[in-house]
Amino acid sequence: MTPDAGREPARVVVVGASAAGLAVVEAARSQGYRGELTLIGDEPHLPYDRPPLSKQLLTGDWPPERLLLREQAHLDGLAVTMKLGQPASTVDADAREVVLADGDRVPYDALVVTTGVRARCLPGSDGISGVHVLRTLQDALALRAELVPGRRLVVLGAGVLGAEAAAVARGLGAEVTVLDPLAWPLARIVNREIGGWLAEVHREHGVDLRCSCAPVTGLHAAEGHVAAVELADGTVLPADTVLVAIGATPAVEWLAGSPVTIGGPEPASGSGGVLCDPRGQAAPGIYAAGDVAAWQDPATGEYRRYEHRLNATEQGRAVARALLDPGFTPPPSVPYFWSDQYDLKLQTFGTLDADDEFIVVDGSLGARRFIGVSHRDGLVRGALGVGMPRQLRAWRTAVAEHAPWKETTPA
Repeated sequence: MTPDAGREPARVVVVGASAAGLAVVEAARSQGYRGELTLIGDEPHLPYDRPPLSKQLLTGDWPPERLLLREQAHLDGLAVTMKLGQPASTVDADAREVVLADGDRVPYDALVVTTGVRARCLPGSDGISGVHVLRTLQDALALRAELVPGRRLVVLGAGVLGAEAAAVARGLGAEVTVLDPLAWPLARIVNREIGGWLAEVHREHGVDLRCSCAPVTGLHAAEGHVAAVELADGTVLPADTVLVAIGATPAVEWLAGSPVTIGGPEPASGSGGVLCDPRGQAAPGIYAAGDVAAWQDPATGEYRRYEHRLNATEQGRAVARALLDPGFTPPPSVPYFWSDQYDLKLQTFGTLDADDEFIVVDGSLGARRFIGVSHRDGLVRGALGVGMPRQLRAWRTAVAEHAPWKETTPA
């Protein structure tokens, strides 16, 4: 039986023991699904929450156990077959089987891809100790062990992850330098004004923030450990630890040769994710949810991929519903994410693009409590709030409906 024939699938296999994958199996059971459920993960851990990796876990405020999304007993109660520490290597779509790295084959009637993303690495850094990425629990624990007072940390990338890690490292007493070839922090999602304000915050806390800097050309090592970062202009920055925070790529390699289509590099073409219809379906019998998935927006026709925690859960639940109800189409969702930096919490609804016009509509940057709204072509696209969560929620509907900017402008 297949979901494409309008019947309930007898075997649902979810590849990716992530927040999205967990949401699929929990939602399926909560809706009365009685068939076989299998959850496959490449890490040996039960599903855990990733946003605290660069926040509470990195500070040491939370032990690793606190990141677990569910205990084993809960998953046992769902009658889910767990295959952890067993990465998928390919899909045999003709046989409807997932092939694992150890050669085991797992048959499915419906397959859900929730494999998330992988951190981009710096070319030439393999085998040099002290060079880190920050995507998994093991990554975070390894980095945390090196963040001690006086340690010289160089962060490559001033995006959300790099900015959060820099803030934590300063709080732990490390000497922090942040490098980015772009003109301001979070440059892909906030405009120059907000980026300049955020840069000021980091510098006040002692971060040596160098934006618009020359590209990194390589690392220096001494006895196998990183010793410095070299830039194209000849600058050499001493470093005891390097964090590579230059983005992530969807974990789709194992889908090569399968019927799914992978999107292009641009945000509107899926950012390299699995292209899906508005119900999360990528191909007959195959669905995708979470960071790896680029669902089509019915309003714009664009395929958008979001690396947001809440989006992962919402899409996982929606896919479970779509598997069991061929007529189900989820309502439009509103992308949401947050970032903790020092004592500030940044929250956003919708899509922020540095090219959009951005207006502060409440509060002020100077007070470090404000709401800003992003609009393009006369329509509201997103909202960013700092220290004003209640006021930010009031903009959610306008963002969801892409309301006309003039009609939402406060008098």
